[in-house]
Amino acid sequence: MTLWQGRFGEEMAEVVSEFTVSAGFDRVLAVEDLDGSRAHVRGLGRSGILTEHEVEILLAALDQVGEEVAQGRFVFVPEDEDVHTAIERRVTELAGDVGAKLHTGRSRNDQVATDLRVWCRRRLIEAAADVVALQEVLLGRATDAGDAYLPGYTHMQRAQPVLLAHHLLAHAWALARDVDRLIATVERMDVSPLGAGALAGSSLPLDPDYVAETLGFHARFENSLDAVSDRDFVAEALFDIALLGVHLSRMGEEIVLWSTEEFGFCTLADAYATGSSMLPQKKNPDVAELARGKAGRLIGHLTGLLVTLKGLPLSYNRDLQEDKEPLIDAVQQVSVALRALAGLFATIEFHHDRMQAAADGSFAAAVDLAEYLVERGVPFRKAHALVGGLVRDSLERHVPLAELVQAHPDLGDAGAKLLEPGVAVSRRTTPGGAGAAAVAEQVERFTRRLDVDRTRLGVISGEEQPGPHAT
Repeated sequence: MTLWQGRFGEEMAEVVSEFTVSAGFDRVLAVEDLDGSRAHVRGLGRSGILTEHEVEILLAALDQVGEEVAQGRFVFVPEDEDVHTAIERRVTELAGDVGAKLHTGRSRNDQVATDLRVWCRRRLIEAAADVVALQEVLLGRATDAGDAYLPGYTHMQRAQPVLLAHHLLAHAWALARDVDRLIATVERMDVSPLGAGALAGSSLPLDPDYVAETLGFHARFENSLDAVSDRDFVAEALFDIALLGVHLSRMGEEIVLWSTEEFGFCTLADAYATGSSMLPQKKNPDVAELARGKAGRLIGHLTGLLVTLKGLPLSYNRDLQEDKEPLIDAVQQVSVALRALAGLFATIEFHHDRMQAAADGSFAAAVDLAEYLVERGVPFRKAHALVGGLVRDSLERHVPLAELVQAHPDLGDAGAKLLEPGVAVSRRTTPGGAGAAAVAEQVERFTRRLDVDRTRLGVISGEEQPGPHAT
């Protein structure tokens, strides 16, 4: 049975049913659809459209369906084209003729838009919490790293030594921006479309403000046409997830490199690695590789939705059914990736000796030589050229750079000492830099930032009241 069968004189063609059905993927919205239906029923009762007794019957039926869904006993039948139809069918089976009043004053257009907003709001908050959990792991490993250092790279060439803690926190700060974006998207989507109807509202005395408040929305829609056609929040969510996926991909790429014998910077725990079906010696970084690979999938979801939306006239068009699969998949994939990477980084073994040996090459301190000359009044461009010439001379003549520096009248012993192991990283003193004092301050600042973000997530999820620092 369809929700619109009265208009048509013959059954839907089987291929049309197969082409348009969405119950296979939108069933994840069952809890949200039940929540929206309860709020709608209470609103109908508040407006006098349903009697108190009818409200009780419908709420009891919805609660029973909720129990069936929670216990995995809810049965979809072939005629259910989507989760909304399935729930209404089951409510009608339980409530009889009163069940036929469930959809009063409501269209699937505003119903679907509401369900998806509630689902997306909940899942993005959960995803942001997963990001924070990964950040906590990175902060813990940064704290444990102490004074260990490794090469910092530009163009994948060794550039300057940096503390391992600084490197790990670089990823953690990038993830902090992802938390910001996810929270901002949740705040913008916090508007209820329920009551907009198919596109123009209703002649019935509905109370969209009451329904919005009942569902925990900050406000109700301002324009019914916009309410049922707006999928900005889906596009924003997919962008947030795609960029988060890019950050996870970058982390994965580094682990792929670092765990090779060529780098040898780390060893993966067995629980977060895989083997080869043919090569007995292999230990593969599949978690890191999939974090890298799934970024393309997440970017594709965003691109696909934007193309779907770009040519749609107001208001609702069935094309909008294509918003759910990419959104649901993106949220699921990024959530699993976040948890898997949190486990990987929590259990990975970093080889500090190998990292430091790679960072102690004398060329990595070349800029320190130039800055030493600058401190003595030499213009930086001249200092840069002088040190660059020494580096070239060292490479061409196969003479250690330290010997050339020690022999140079403007550098001498003082300059040569700058090339000793561990000295260069200790000289990074500017705020936000890679030296010990700056990183110690950074750890404190990041710890405070995590506290603030935990509070923000608690407030936006309704678990905490806003505090003085939670703005």
